[in-house]
Amino acid sequence: MNLQHHWRTEKILNLDEAREKAAELKASGKNIVTVNGAFDILHAGHLDMLEEAKMQGDVLFVGVNSDTSIRNKKGADRPYIPQEERMAMLAALTCVDYVVLLDAPYDEAQNALILAVKPDTHANGAEYGEPEKWIEYPAMQKVGAKGYGVQRRPGLATSELIEKIKLTK
Repeated sequence: MNLQHHWRTEKILNLDEAREKAAELKASGKNIVTVNGAFDILHAGHLDMLEEAKMQGDVLFVGVNSDTSIRNKKGADRPYIPQEERMAMLAALTCVDYVVLLDAPYDEAQNALILAVKPDTHANGAEYGEPEKWIEYPAMQKVGAKGYGVQRRPGLATSELIEKIKLTK
């Protein structure tokens, strides 16, 4: 059965398309921000992070780790939501301008997005410490991007949500 969907696929780009779009936007004077992650079980904590990241510039590119990348990093039972659905959910958000699938090992995927898009700012969760400690820092230095740490809101983490769901079984 082929079910029709009404997803905003025009906002979903591959890495090469993201590179071209970012160069075009930068040439027109736009300030670009990147953020990346699994975005499995999209929740209000993700929304807060994305909204705050978007406030750091004009255009927000969101990198989404592939199913394979997440499975290899977080275990065989993850992700709970397939990559196409996670990307569609993110693309539906008004604060997100573009969504890019990152199909590389988890710890390398972030660098691929930064090196392709060459953002002015890369946002990450403040729980990862100062930007100099981030996995992405060498790529950020290479393209001249500054780091911006978004404070996690208490009780709004995917792991906390998963534990809550497990407890209600």
